[in-house]
Amino acid sequence: MPLCAAVLAGAGVSRCTSCASLSGAVGTENPCCFSHAGPGSASVGRLLHYKGKCLFFQKYYCNRKLKNTLGTCLEIRRYVIKLISALGTLEAERKYESLLNCLSHPPAFTTVRVNTHLASVKQVKNLLFEEIHKQFKGLSVPVLRHPELQDILLIPVIGPRKDLQKQSSEVIVGAQCGNSVLRGAHVFVPGIISASKFMKAGDVVSVYSDIEGKCKRGAKEFLGTKLFIGNGISELSRSEIFSSSGSLKGIGVRMTDPVYLSPSLDNVLSSYLFLQNLPSAVVSHVLNPQPGERILDMCAAPGGKTTHLATLMHDQGEVIAMDKIANKVKKIKQNAALLQLNCIKAFCCDGTKALAIGKREDGQEGPPFSAESFDRILLDVPCSGMGQRPNMAYSWTLKEVTSYQPLQRKLFSMAVKLLKPGGILVYSTCTVTLSENEEQVAWALETFPCLQLQSQDPHIGGEGMRGAGLSLDQLKLLQRFDPSSVTLQGMDVNSLQDSREEDLILLANKDCIGFFIAKFIKLNSK
Repeated sequence: MPLCAAVLAGAGVSRCTSCASLSGAVGTENPCCFSHAGPGSASVGRLLHYKGKCLFFQKYYCNRKLKNTLGTCLEIRRYVIKLISALGTLEAERKYESLLNCLSHPPAFTTVRVNTHLASVKQVKNLLFEEIHKQFKGLSVPVLRHPELQDILLIPVIGPRKDLQKQSSEVIVGAQCGNSVLRGAHVFVPGIISASKFMKAGDVVSVYSDIEGKCKRGAKEFLGTKLFIGNGISELSRSEIFSSSGSLKGIGVRMTDPVYLSPSLDNVLSSYLFLQNLPSAVVSHVLNPQPGERILDMCAAPGGKTTHLATLMHDQGEVIAMDKIANKVKKIKQNAALLQLNCIKAFCCDGTKALAIGKREDGQEGPPFSAESFDRILLDVPCSGMGQRPNMAYSWTLKEVTSYQPLQRKLFSMAVKLLKPGGILVYSTCTVTLSENEEQVAWALETFPCLQLQSQDPHIGGEGMRGAGLSLDQLKLLQRFDPSSVTLQGMDVNSLQDSREEDLILLANKDCIGFFIAKFIKLNSK
């Protein structure tokens, strides 16, 4: 039975205990098409696949092991149904498999935004090239300036590298830490779950990601499912990591040979660079804030888009940033200070309660705010995050997945009330689900007659996805970054040298995280 047909028939999804690849056919016991790196380990292959191995399908979700992935399954099923309706079964099958494949790999480029408030793009590009040349031990890896996003620099990711020699001494890290390593980070001590019995500081170790979350902290050996993500040098001994009375921080393993070679930018040009996914940088340009305006970033942490907005305004005007968690607000303030941006004011506030009822106090700066008091609003809502890459372990519950749409609508309704007539509202998510994207746009246009979709500039993603009742003209006004629109091919130094710059830019536009952007104008106050 084809994958799409299985999903339509009510198939559920869970993770295999053997590997992390995509292979076999539903209802069969076909083995994985990727070779395993050893007992309990997995190659960097496609993350999800069919029954018998890896991601298997089971009708009616009767297996208790499916409990934590049920919410994801329902969204995947709806996604596939819409794909089949729009594309036909064969094309939907290809696109769906491509999406799952892409989500388990990092994007093809590391994207950094230059703080043009403090330095020119040309100056930072040269400094960054020197840093990468030093980190990569002389490898010639270009730094590209995006032609449509003039403050964005792109660094090709080399990998996956399949010639790395695995070491006898092993370090096991959590799935989130593993995802960060695949994007260029070193291993920090809090992310380490297990280390070999006799590991000493200075040892060359192989690092694995515990993609199922089953390794016990402090274990001396782990035979469960683990994904090899590269080699590095331990900064601490096993006893220092697990026997310390205090909470250790800092680097635990300095990655020297990761499977995906990306520059580590921790504390590198920190006042001049901000690591940011490409679509996340597009959002601020789409909002297009102007000097002197009053801007609201409703769900702002950790402050990447907030600081970008302030920079685009030349630090002139007012950018109000909100988040409901105090520690995240503190991070926004730290980033604003680091980038030396003074027009940002960050407040701890639940965005659904940001509207003042009655008259505000004289001199009150923070929330709640008066109705129709902002020129432009960015609403980058909390979402299921099903577009984030890489994602080696899905753990959403049904309750979690279904909770986002109502919350997003509450925040959206509040944003409409706070926006001035003639103002611009940009809605965005980092997920691929129809329910959090196109369906929300259809709901907004029906609920708020005062809103009208606007064209986006720049528009480097694809158009919206069919299935939510929007017209073809409306879909063209939306911007959906779909990782499945490009075939993963890997990258090495030789292929880089043979590639044209315009082809690399086109690849960067497509091989990024899953993301969605909609832009509205408020025509009147009714």
